[in-house]
Amino acid sequence: MAARSKSLSDPTALAKFGGLEVVAKLLVEGYMIGQHKSPFKGSSVEFVEHRQYYPGDEIKHIDWRAFGKTGHYYVKEYEEETNLRSYLIVDCSGSMAYHGATISKFNYARQLAAALAYLLLAQRDACGLITFDTKIADRWEPSTNRLSFYQIVKLLEARQPGKETQLSEVFPQILPTLKRRSLIFMISDCFDRIEPLAAALKLFRAARHEVVLFQVVAPEEEEFSFKHPTQFRNLERAGHNVLADPYRLRKQYLDNYRQFCEELAKQCGNAGVDYLKLRTDDPYDKALGAFLDGRARRKGRG
Repeated sequence: MAARSKSLSDPTALAKFGGLEVVAKLLVEGYMIGQHKSPFKGSSVEFVEHRQYYPGDEIKHIDWRAFGKTGHYYVKEYEEETNLRSYLIVDCSGSMAYHGATISKFNYARQLAAALAYLLLAQRDACGLITFDTKIADRWEPSTNRLSFYQIVKLLEARQPGKETQLSEVFPQILPTLKRRSLIFMISDCFDRIEPLAAALKLFRAARHEVVLFQVVAPEEEEFSFKHPTQFRNLERAGHNVLADPYRLRKQYLDNYRQFCEELAKQCGNAGVDYLKLRTDDPYDKALGAFLDGRARRKGRG
């Protein structure tokens, strides 16, 4: 049991368990059991308040605990939950193909997307998918049908990292296709110039969409742990290779990288976008917990 629990926290080990469908179910059900909660309640209503029982009311709605305390019959009143309408927007550009000691950023991103899809649909929320590189590659409109999960998984498993892209140019292509206000999960390494990327994110917020940005990075990008002369290959431009001494580059690279990530987080905060950076060795629980916490906050504001 301990070994299985450890594997569930290791994205690279998890990849050996099977396809996206199997791993997504393991992740979500394991996470919810650990939290002593379940997304499988089979109900989309929330308790609001009590009112006095009147003849003709359904007996099954009587609160017998309240009767035991007061000697009077009270009925629980409910209201329908407002289900989320969500899109998973997954970056399939060339830079997402990078992997070092862990799985690639793309494999991490699509497994995260599959787990989020399973969790959303289990809660009876409508979930859709958009993948992109230089343009929209796959699209599945949001639906509450549980069969949507298998279609989303099928699209994610068939997709591979493609060409060079600029998020700030692709996002304005996506935005006009979103016909209703939605919760948008963007999963990307976010490698673009900050100013146009921030402007593109603000367009989603101006259209009243809620946005959660998961920035997926590799440990090597965070630590620049290369020690010997290394050939760096541009994953978005064929044939563009550079041989460099990592020792000489390390300080400048790390300074620039940290400044980029800090500015991205700041711009997301300014735009009202929820932001979370995820390394490809981080357990997926980190993202699932962030989503559930964010949903609880949104309900509180509502």
